[in-house]
Amino acid sequence: KKFGSHKPRPGGFGGKRNRPFKKRVCKFCAEGIEIDYKNVWLLKNYVSPKGKMLSSRFTGVCIKHQRLLTTAIKRARNIAILPFASL
Repeated sequence: KKFGSHKPRPGGFGGKRNRPFKKRVCKFCAEGIEIDYKNVWLLKNYVSPKGKMLSSRFTGVCIKHQRLLTTAIKRARNIAILPFASL
């Protein structure tokens, strides 16, 4: 056998590799929601249970709004609305 030789499996798409890409739409662009550091209920959705900010890969937010989210989360942490870490 040669290294890297691959036979496609019969039936279906053949695994994750050949699935069609599903385009995600940014929630903030689609619905026109404003990002504000005082809106804790919105910001909590983009922070993990341990207190880390989630990346745009997981949240599905565009780059522009991801940057606004990070600054809003950092501001909310600095004025003690959001915790830095939760135990």
